[in-house]
Amino acid sequence: MIQMNIGGAQVQVTRKKRTESPLFQKVLGLGLALLLVILVTGIIIALSGKSPLVAGQCMIRGAFGTKNSVAETLIKSVPLLLSALGLTICYRTGLTSVGSEGQIIIGGLMATIVGVKLAALPSIALIPLGMIVGAIGGGLWASIAGLLKAKLGVSEVINTIMLNYVATYLVGYLVDGPLQEAAGFYPQSDMLGQNAWLPTILSGTRMHIGVIIAAVSVVLVWFLLWKLPLGYQMRAAGSNPIAARTNGINVAKNMVLAMFLSGAFAGLAGSIEIMGLHHRLMNGFSSSYGFDSMAVALLGGLHPVGVTIAALFFGALRTGANTMQRTLQVPVSLVNVIQGLVILFVLTQALLSRFTIRVIQRYAGKKEEDHHA
Repeated sequence: MIQMNIGGAQVQVTRKKRTESPLFQKVLGLGLALLLVILVTGIIIALSGKSPLVAGQCMIRGAFGTKNSVAETLIKSVPLLLSALGLTICYRTGLTSVGSEGQIIIGGLMATIVGVKLAALPSIALIPLGMIVGAIGGGLWASIAGLLKAKLGVSEVINTIMLNYVATYLVGYLVDGPLQEAAGFYPQSDMLGQNAWLPTILSGTRMHIGVIIAAVSVVLVWFLLWKLPLGYQMRAAGSNPIAARTNGINVAKNMVLAMFLSGAFAGLAGSIEIMGLHHRLMNGFSSSYGFDSMAVALLGGLHPVGVTIAALFFGALRTGANTMQRTLQVPVSLVNVIQGLVILFVLTQALLSRFTIRVIQRYAGKKEEDHHA
């Protein structure tokens, strides 16, 4: 409370406390969530008879210790980042998609068809075509759930989960049948034509131009959601669909479009994964990136900048876990435990921040009372 003398009159002005700022509460909640993840993970490692500090050093060294490890961290972050950017659009529109995994798989399938069947095309045409077709494939796949939600009110959660299974078994059938390599030895497609391979941008590593595409995508999603009227309509539809309809916003249309864009980014991630790393379609190429991207989107606060940081964090976990396993014989599955803890604590971040702020305010109030006494 501040007293001001205006025109000879004493006026009291209430100053908004820093702890009441939404940004402060958000940052505090995420910080507490990550701190709890680190503490619980350290306890788990200690119970296994290993040193948490040494394990942490191994993970950091494995993720950032050499040029190659940094490159591996970045390329593992690309599909996480792209899929999480798509989910950011989706979640901001009030939808809950669990289908990024299936959309990645469909994107990889479409890129494989282009890379194998049109291998004679030059790289300048084949690479963009493969990524565009992969993005469209993922977008159309996600639109199935979007249309069912918009037109019939069917839960997009259930639909996207089911579509994940359909995509997985569809690819399993294709690599064992119509798309199986000509030699017929393994359940995988033929190798993509080399003109469809993404060029590397760091010599001696596997880092490809997908890293640049992901970085550009961050800017595009930020611009879409916060600078374009379309992004405003999507966020309005997600925040309050009734008010959005009252103001003339077509909520159903925005739902379908948001699902399409979400699937398009996941499909782009799948096409980049195939064209940049595997160069052929096979079962399990998506490595559960679609499921992990949900945690990335939540940890990033559904904002492109936060999602970028979260994607790098999860990419580092994946890369550093291998070094930790080789050095300390700590199982790589610990990464799954960490990711699960991240989701658990991020979902409770609002509760954590409110509890901490209440403690801070109570302590500050008591301190002020002692001062006046």
